[in-house]
Amino acid sequence: MNENQILEMGTATLGRVEIAPEVIEVIAGIAAAEVDGVSSMRGNLASGISEIIGKKYHGKGVRVDLSDDRITIDVYILVKFGKSIPTVAGNVQDNIRQALLTMTGLELSEVNVHVVGVQFDTKPEQEAPIEL
Repeated sequence: MNENQILEMGTATLGRVEIAPEVIEVIAGIAAAEVDGVSSMRGNLASGISEIIGKKYHGKGVRVDLSDDRITIDVYILVKFGKSIPTVAGNVQDNIRQALLTMTGLELSEVNVHVVGVQFDTKPEQEAPIEL
């Protein structure tokens, strides 16, 4: 994604409305994380460091491409074990499309879901009884 790209929405009553690609990333990231079956989003080094110091980055695991008057979103997720991957991926696509349409009025060209892992439930180990 080119950092200088701004999506121009047109002219409003008092001036222009522009949306930065980072805003689309955040909306898509939150919408994807809300879907039942999504364990987490895959981040990069920068988002990992941000979360270590206490900043939550909601655009983690989302890449937005604005080119040729098309909006393409790539989402990288981990799916919970036991959930249907095609169902979860379809729900992620639908939720992102609906969230962006509701919040920005934008129609997407593509929402590509990349399942990069499966998250297994980790149950805390049961403590052994103390013998006296």
